[in-house]
Amino acid sequence: MMIYPSIDKLLNKIGSKYLLVNIVARRAKEMAKTGHYQMKENEYICKKNIGKALEEVAKDLIHLK
Repeated sequence: MMIYPSIDKLLNKIGSKYLLVNIVARRAKEMAKTGHYQMKENEYICKKNIGKALEEVAKDLIHLK
């Protein structure tokens, strides 16, 4: 079974595992608190907010400042 999205793809976008974990955790908490999603609910493959946040990173919907 393949994990989606792949860690290699995510690290190409973010650069470090530490930063990736921080970004995804913050975004997942934000999703839980506000109920705001950047894609339509049926476009996500993952069911949980952590997975949804990872998908958003993979699709370049989350940008670093």
